[in-house]
Amino acid sequence: MRVKDKSIIVTGSGGGIGEGIAHRLAEEGAKVIVNDIAADRGEKVAAAIRAKGGQATFFAADVTQSADVKALVETAVQRHGKLDVVVNNAGWTHRNRPALEVSEEEFDRVYAINMKSIYLSTIHAVPAFRANKGGVFINIASTAGVRPRPGLTWYNGSKGAVITTSKSLAAELGPDNIRVNCINPVFNPDTGLSAEFAGGPVDEARRAKFLATIPLGRFSTALDVANACLYLASDEAAFISGVCIEVDGARCV
Repeated sequence: MRVKDKSIIVTGSGGGIGEGIAHRLAEEGAKVIVNDIAADRGEKVAAAIRAKGGQATFFAADVTQSADVKALVETAVQRHGKLDVVVNNAGWTHRNRPALEVSEEEFDRVYAINMKSIYLSTIHAVPAFRANKGGVFINIASTAGVRPRPGLTWYNGSKGAVITTSKSLAAELGPDNIRVNCINPVFNPDTGLSAEFAGGPVDEARRAKFLATIPLGRFSTALDVANACLYLASDEAAFISGVCIEVDGARCV
């Protein structure tokens, strides 16, 4: 098993891509802390992992709140004796619309969930990683941070910030044997935020519009992203840091 007995937190894993990541890591032997702000969804994911023979527990935390993130990290260390990996997957977007029509409240929420969460994760997880003589951050960014689409300007900017911050942290934390990498998924019509990205219900016309931009001719799936995450979390990627893996079917080429 590729991540056997590694202690791993996956934020925002009560559904969608995060749920897929949590399942895949548990299948490969990880001890997973399923995190979400919605307890019913998170508990359901953790229970499903255990039902398949994996190791998972749920911990409710708001990744925009310092006390919550601190408690999340402490829980992983207490339950597993260490912390090896943090997958910062929790994310949010404003509705696809002109930049001038996005409210200040929407802007603040996007940056709090997408970017402040990375800051808080760093503040609270780095001491645990240092105590463990190393660790891994995997930040789920987006192709939006590399090749922006119109109508998602402030979301695009937040993901660009995640990418640049991840590279900077990789350079700064390397001497502590802490690796920091990004994964940039392309549009997935099956996530809970797909209608927000698309600016409305993902009907056939909107699906066709997005699909036409992906050379491999299909959308990304949670498993696609989870497999990339598994590689970066594993010892196979021991010398990989400061990179962004586009899981996008060549959309960003």
